[in-house]
Amino acid sequence: MRILVTGSGGQLGTDVARLASLEPRHDVTAAAHGDLDVGDRDAVLSAITALAPDLVVHAAAWTAVDACEADPDRAYRVNALGCRNVAEAARLAGAHLVAVSTDYVFDGRSPAPYTEWDRPNPQSVYGRSKLAGEAEVAAAAPGATIVRTSWVCGPHGSNMVKAVLRLAAGGGTLRFVDDQAGCPTFTEDLARMLLTLGLARRPGLFHVTNQGATTWYRFARDILAAAGQDPARVTPISTDELDPPRPAPRPANSVLDNAALRLSGIPLLADHHEPLERTVKALARRTMPPPRPSPTEPRS
Repeated sequence: MRILVTGSGGQLGTDVARLASLEPRHDVTAAAHGDLDVGDRDAVLSAITALAPDLVVHAAAWTAVDACEADPDRAYRVNALGCRNVAEAARLAGAHLVAVSTDYVFDGRSPAPYTEWDRPNPQSVYGRSKLAGEAEVAAAAPGATIVRTSWVCGPHGSNMVKAVLRLAAGGGTLRFVDDQAGCPTFTEDLARMLLTLGLARRPGLFHVTNQGATTWYRFARDILAAAGQDPARVTPISTDELDPPRPAPRPANSVLDNAALRLSGIPLLADHHEPLERTVKALARRTMPPPRPSPTEPRS
């Protein structure tokens, strides 16, 4: 199976490419932004049709939510037009496409978790650009897989787990909002599901998250606990108390019901506490100082 992974330099794309490469029968091409600008139609068509992959996992995106507010053209070029270009090229190459979207397509006002059939209503440029990307994929690559996910974390790139551990190293109290809920999703688990759906050529829209809804405050406490630190250092605040306030509005409820997976009989991802423990341990191993060399015996 010939597999192309776009956005392979990002935290999710890194794990998709790594896991796909573990299977000897797969021929994996990992394309980071420097290798392939998904907003450049000519470059995308040339690269994908020349490679002729069987599967394209489109993980490339501009996910800087607040920065998108200040530069909507860039957001739409990468997140919407990029999806159009990759979907068109995948169709021409005869490849199955898996495209990654987000919980930000919803306004967060629902009292219940969002299913795949709930009406999107994005409130930010980032959310609107990602919803536009979903529409481009559906139009240009019928039969593609679209996966919405939320609160993505892992050992690569920038994310909540790394941010909490970095802040904790500075000492003092940590303040996190307790009125925004979602499901933390870890890149290794998510990457494995993207490949599972893609290799099976499952069409349609799926919500894929690790299980267990939480808030940013409670998640921060769990991160400290997993690192063997005192979770009482974390103080809850409201979104209105953020100083300075964030440019982009955040959905108060980002909890995604993985209904399409569940109703299809596909096993759901594990509770998020499981991969959290693994991720914190992996990050701790990275930051541990190298062992001191043992003193050499004096020569006689």
